[in-house]
Amino acid sequence: MKKLICTLLAGSILAATFAGCGTDNNSSSPTNTKKATITGQIYPITRESGSGTRSAFSELFEVVDNDGNDAITETAESTSSTSVMMTTVAGNDYSIGYVSLGSLSDDVKAVKIDGTKCTVDNVKSGTYKISRPFNICYIDGKLSKTADDFRSYILSTEGQSIIEEEGYIPMENTKAYKSSGVSGKITLAGSTSVAPVMDKLKDAYEKVNSGVTIEIQESGSSAGIQSATEGAVDIGMSSRELSDDEAKALKSEQIALDGIAVIVNKNNSIDNLTSESVKSIYLGETTDWSEIEQ
Repeated sequence: MKKLICTLLAGSILAATFAGCGTDNNSSSPTNTKKATITGQIYPITRESGSGTRSAFSELFEVVDNDGNDAITETAESTSSTSVMMTTVAGNDYSIGYVSLGSLSDDVKAVKIDGTKCTVDNVKSGTYKISRPFNICYIDGKLSKTADDFRSYILSTEGQSIIEEEGYIPMENTKAYKSSGVSGKITLAGSTSVAPVMDKLKDAYEKVNSGVTIEIQESGSSAGIQSATEGAVDIGMSSRELSDDEAKALKSEQIALDGIAVIVNKNNSIDNLTSESVKSIYLGETTDWSEIEQ
């Protein structure tokens, strides 16, 4: 009788053990938490030639040839602005692109690079290394009194507060702005990445200087620099540094620091990419998502 009871108890224990090893919706086993891996052709999206964002991106990720020139694959689809880049990536599950940190929206997903998120704090601390300056440029000594006053406002405590509110890293050691009662028209042209925050600065400045009107043209960094060099506009906007030749004609001032976020479609399961993976994609070497190591 004792032998029968022991046998029954052993059987019950074994049954309970096997039951615990079965499928369970609340299980924390790796098979239940593993994310699906996206497969299919990668569609890289890039900015047009002359874009400061493109120049900074290719340089920071070393997507260059042996001479240091931009080597982004010709198979990448080119877009003319930040907004078009966002729309294109949001509309294609297999796409990848890059935009200014301050331009990010919930329409796309920013992936970590080498395990680090693109955030204001990480850019400011230097832990997220994919960053570039926002600059204005102009012919030194040739700015009108009105244009120079707007320049002062951009770099003032009030102007830099707007830059920070828009998600960029402001300059330090600023001074309060004091209106000098100027009037007239100011024209700016250049980077489509700088333009959105410049629009905010324009609106705030015109409220305290009702006699001033400001016109902002989005034309890309190189075009804006060229327009400033030719005197076609008062101030050029650039999201890259001036070349040696450009610096001979213009003075450049940094107004903010910006991170470049690598973005994918929200349906993409990938949350992190290495710098080497991004480089390989934009050189045209990696062409399918299944080739990406996670």
